[in-house]
Amino acid sequence: MNNSTRNLKMKKLLIATTALVATAGMASADITITGSAAAGIHSGLDAGASADGVYSNAGVVIAMSGATDNGITFSTSIDATAGTEIDTGDFELDAPAGGAFGLGAVSMSGSFGTLTFDDDGIDNLYDDDNSAADLSYSTTIGAVSLTLAHNSADVADANSMSAGYSASGMTFTLTASEDAAGTSNALSVAYALNDSVSLTGSSDQAAGAESVQTIGASTTLNGVSVSVSSANDSTWDLDLGYTAGGYALTYGVDESDAWTATATTSLGGGATFAAGVSSDDEMYAGVSFAF
Repeated sequence: MNNSTRNLKMKKLLIATTALVATAGMASADITITGSAAAGIHSGLDAGASADGVYSNAGVVIAMSGATDNGITFSTSIDATAGTEIDTGDFELDAPAGGAFGLGAVSMSGSFGTLTFDDDGIDNLYDDDNSAADLSYSTTIGAVSLTLAHNSADVADANSMSAGYSASGMTFTLTASEDAAGTSNALSVAYALNDSVSLTGSSDQAAGAESVQTIGASTTLNGVSVSVSSANDSTWDLDLGYTAGGYALTYGVDESDAWTATATTSLGGGATFAAGVSSDDEMYAGVSFAF
């Protein structure tokens, strides 16, 4: 074997070995694309502009996830929505969507817990009306789950936290947040009496305000659900629901006699019909699609 042939074989071996090492260090990855669309009519919805008319929108989400060889998983997404949207939960007409792609949260998880990065995109853990956070960290210590959130801007409510503990059918949750007036905190407990009946209680102390104590109960039997709660500030809520044969009906009323009623049903093929009315003469009805 001459030197030229020997050198060629050595080069091929080196290239093959380098490719093998590179492949072994490569992270596994997954990319999925999903789409959605909705269209319908609405009237009387809360909005800054005209609240009567037609809504229609379409959106796409590209989700990406992967894992490194040392066991760290990571994920993110980008999405875009165009058209006009409605908020069926709050009976509100949203501002027209811009249609431009936006970046979702970037998260990394491992034995250390989960780190999430999202500029002004992470809800304050005590109250989502407070300043949104940029960074959060969550982990589990024994039977306790813990999450911390931080806003890098110089705001009074930059830091918030949440801790949870479950044992023997009882779940305790503590949330707190910094505030200009001090520290706000809330403690809630839920107890499952059996598979169909649950009891709840909470104490909410917003900074600079009187604490509010609330008790509640909920039950579900043969497709019928009932949930009721009452607080020491003279507020209360009653929610009823019924589900059968692919149909879901809800009705909710509070101490001010304000009520909402909704109905949804699956049309098959990823399509759903939904309609709702309220005591404020608000109404919507339309179809949504998932692709």
